[in-house]
Amino acid sequence: MRKASRIIRIRRSPENPTAAPGTRRAARTAAALAAGVLAVSLTACGGGDDGDKNEGDDKARTNVTLPKLDGETLEVAAVWTGAEQDNFKKVLAEFEKRTGAKVSFVPAQDPIINFLGSKVAGGAPPDVAMLPQPGAIKQAVDKGWAKPLGDAALKELGENYSQGWQDIGKVGGKQYGVYYKAANKSLIWYNAKVFENAGVSEPKTWDELLTAAQTVYDSGVTPFSVGGADGWTLTDWFENVYLSQAGPEKYDQLAKHEIKWTDPSVKQALTTLAQIWGKKDYVASGALQTDFPNSVTQTFTGGEQPKAAMVYEGDFSQVNITEAGAEIGTDAKVFPFPSVGDTPPVVSGGDAAVILKDSEAAQALVTFLASPDAAEIQAKLGGYLSPNKNVPNSAYPNEVQQKMAKALIDAGDDFRFDMSDQAPQAFGGTPGKGEWKALQDFLKNPKDVAGTQQRLEADAAAAYGN
Repeated sequence: MRKASRIIRIRRSPENPTAAPGTRRAARTAAALAAGVLAVSLTACGGGDDGDKNEGDDKARTNVTLPKLDGETLEVAAVWTGAEQDNFKKVLAEFEKRTGAKVSFVPAQDPIINFLGSKVAGGAPPDVAMLPQPGAIKQAVDKGWAKPLGDAALKELGENYSQGWQDIGKVGGKQYGVYYKAANKSLIWYNAKVFENAGVSEPKTWDELLTAAQTVYDSGVTPFSVGGADGWTLTDWFENVYLSQAGPEKYDQLAKHEIKWTDPSVKQALTTLAQIWGKKDYVASGALQTDFPNSVTQTFTGGEQPKAAMVYEGDFSQVNITEAGAEIGTDAKVFPFPSVGDTPPVVSGGDAAVILKDSEAAQALVTFLASPDAAEIQAKLGGYLSPNKNVPNSAYPNEVQQKMAKALIDAGDDFRFDMSDQAPQAFGGTPGKGEWKALQDFLKNPKDVAGTQQRLEADAAAAYGN
């Protein structure tokens, strides 16, 4: 499982896709999207045909035109594991069925740019790579690895994606990426039985979250499970707090390293995080040895005495919740990440298909991944959201996910990516280094706010070259 990023409703102009308007409008639109994502508690689990439908239900197309590719072979690399990988393989199997090509999935490691670099150096890069960061796409282009999309893929992309989702797959005005997968990463999942036993309701603010945590703790259950072995989960915690507390303009500045990590706004966010990470027995033991999948499953196993009551992470956590034997909407419920400042944070990110070995078969595969046909297959399997606006909302398997998908599509071009995903991978996407390592150290010692800031700034300055 790989991290994804945040959506916040900030209009991006074609001339400057990363430019943000004033804080007041950004806050207003962020709140609007938050309301759209989870205006009411996402506690019901309905059938795939019962939820609200988005525009895609009326416009959905099927049977994208693909060439016959008998005898052709392709390799697709991605960092996905477990059920996420298995579900994507079902999409590849449909492509094989339609074209006659044979597609092999190549498991990659983080940082994927380093993994691909070794493949390129050995003369055997995969045909297509699923890149989880906009910065990784730019690096692949700068290194001369990535190939522009052909006419068929561009046509499919134009018909199925908002301009904003197209733009983040561009480098230097050329289209290199198709964002096949997206995620809402401003969610906290909770064990419904624990909340019920403790008499806790879903918090809407950070102070209410702290109160809920104390009440859960007093009932005999550890409040939070944290997958600290995967540094990306910790960057997500930080970024949700920072975005809500410091606001979108500061968020943009920090993402570009236009302000330093020693800025007072970073100190404030780390200090706020320490109210949970540094509170004795608020985080399940062994957090730094707990990976993301186990951080989820340990929240929903153990009957009425799980290892923790809550776990923060994105919509894709549903895959791991299901693997734990819990029913989404009944055993496992979810609320938006509470507002720390004036508005709740709402964020998203995704994985883009990028061609590394240009061929008719590679272009056809990326064209297929840009179609509703491909996305609908994985949507039905759960734990997945597509930015493709022509995927029927009814394709998603439960009401929780249908609401998330509708909010994603309704956001249109108004979104922003996760901060660490915008950073150079050396800082924002490498295990044991940069932001991942600094926040792991902070989870271990949440009192060291100043030292954490200094380490973050030193690593950021080196990675950004300023």
